[in-house]
Amino acid sequence: MTTPWQHPGHPAPQQPHQPPHQAAPYPEPLRQHTGEHTDRHTQHHAQHHAQQQPLPHYARYAQPAQQTPYAPAAARPTSRLPWVPLVGTATAAAVAASLLTAGATGAFDAEPASTRPAAEAEASSQAVPALLEGEQPDWRAVAEEVRASVVAIQVRTADGGGQGSGVVLDDEGRILTNHHVVGAAVEGGLQVGLADGRLFEARLVGTDPTRDLAVVQLVDPPSDLEPAELGDSDAVAVGEPVMAVGNPLGLDSTVTTGIVSALDRPVSTGDGSSPAVVTNAIQIDAAINPGNSGGPLFDAQGRVIGINSSIASLPNPAGGTSGSIGLGFAIPSTLAERVAAELVADGTASHAFLGVALSDGTAEVDGADRRGAVVEEVTTGTPAAEAGLRPGDVVVAIDGDPVRGAESLTAFVRERAVGADVELTVARDGGTATVPVTLVERPVSTR
Repeated sequence: MTTPWQHPGHPAPQQPHQPPHQAAPYPEPLRQHTGEHTDRHTQHHAQHHAQQQPLPHYARYAQPAQQTPYAPAAARPTSRLPWVPLVGTATAAAVAASLLTAGATGAFDAEPASTRPAAEAEASSQAVPALLEGEQPDWRAVAEEVRASVVAIQVRTADGGGQGSGVVLDDEGRILTNHHVVGAAVEGGLQVGLADGRLFEARLVGTDPTRDLAVVQLVDPPSDLEPAELGDSDAVAVGEPVMAVGNPLGLDSTVTTGIVSALDRPVSTGDGSSPAVVTNAIQIDAAINPGNSGGPLFDAQGRVIGINSSIASLPNPAGGTSGSIGLGFAIPSTLAERVAAELVADGTASHAFLGVALSDGTAEVDGADRRGAVVEEVTTGTPAAEAGLRPGDVVVAIDGDPVRGAESLTAFVRERAVGADVELTVARDGGTATVPVTLVERPVSTR
């Protein structure tokens, strides 16, 4: 069974307190074709067993209805819970408006690496002392240091409006946020609020829908902006303390803390109108809710290590979802930084491509069964074909990182840059082989 995932962008209904309720049974997971891979599962093969892996129920990106803060996007990890975008709406139907996202299978469309963002924040970590072994973070000091770099975003769309969060990239007024927060804004429909209450009109610089990232620009930025310092999400470890800052339910500059619960958690979200977002996310237990979408996730030194984008949430018998249950997901900062740099450069982002259709399955490796991504089809003339991949292969690792299914491999490929060389560990005919592949730009026809 699965649980619904939501985007934390839009705020929940105007009901500060909701009575507890019993969780309804998990809904069956939804699936959608991403255009990058198919969602078919193979029959049992002699060398591997393709098995349908239960997928979490993903809530689609909440569509802002009359000035509602964006609720967190519903996401869904391959573990099987519904994911919801974190966008908040200003109406009482905000949370209920969170759309269910369909689970995606793993197609090989890796995201291109971008250049570094136009600007980095001054080293705010200088004001926050590094932690010694066993020491607890001074969250008061971290919050005081970073809050000015976090913004609240109000959006007008053709269907109404909503709210989300963002983080200041540079002193020129560029803001990094989620695509599902700002992607549907009408002309003149973006307003950014700073932590001190000042409001500024903003315009869209560019968005990357398949990675759920976007950059907006303040039209007349002030001279005293405080950009955030971007950290290295590749150096993050499970158990490390983290702090989320954002605009949940329209409550700007809200701070919550927790730890990193897991890394490389495959999460898929989407609204059914475009390819699903598939990300190997940072999983956290810090509370994030509708309106947190697009806001930063900080480490104990005040460096941004992720962009909060979705939560797993249980269905509500009366409709809608239960909000935060301690399962939140953030897009790693190393990926967000690369994409932001590309969007700043020309408004678009490149995407790497492998050229296969995938499903979830298992294969025997060194005497033990392992999960992996089963190759269902290989498109002629693609990197996969040139590398010698063939239907029936089970990819169990990429560059040494375990691949636990179709979504996992899809997310790993999307993290890579166009032109990147990767090594796939493939189970075939009872043994394993290392297959080198050079990724190329994703064809326009598959986007």
